[in-house]
Amino acid sequence: MRKLLATFLMVAMMGIIIPLTAGSANAQTVRYKKPQSTYQKNKRLIDIGVGAGAGAIIGALVGGKKGALIGAGVGAGSGLLYTYVINPKTKKRERVYYRR
Repeated sequence: MRKLLATFLMVAMMGIIIPLTAGSANAQTVRYKKPQSTYQKNKRLIDIGVGAGAGAIIGALVGGKKGALIGAGVGAGSGLLYTYVINPKTKKRERVYYRR
């Protein structure tokens, strides 16, 4: 009789607990981002390229071909400095999940 009663209580508890815990599966929905334009994807490269181009033009005006190469290097370096150190556009964040 005790075995039968214990078995019945265990089955009854499982019948109550399983449906209550099954509803928490929708807590891990993912937030979707809207698609980015080509400019937004390559913004950093464009900033560096503009710096290199401006440096090359100024270097060419001042020192010819050799000045253009030096100016392009200095311009690319300043573009990198601006993009990644002075004015970073994105911050590293942890992945965040939102419910739908």
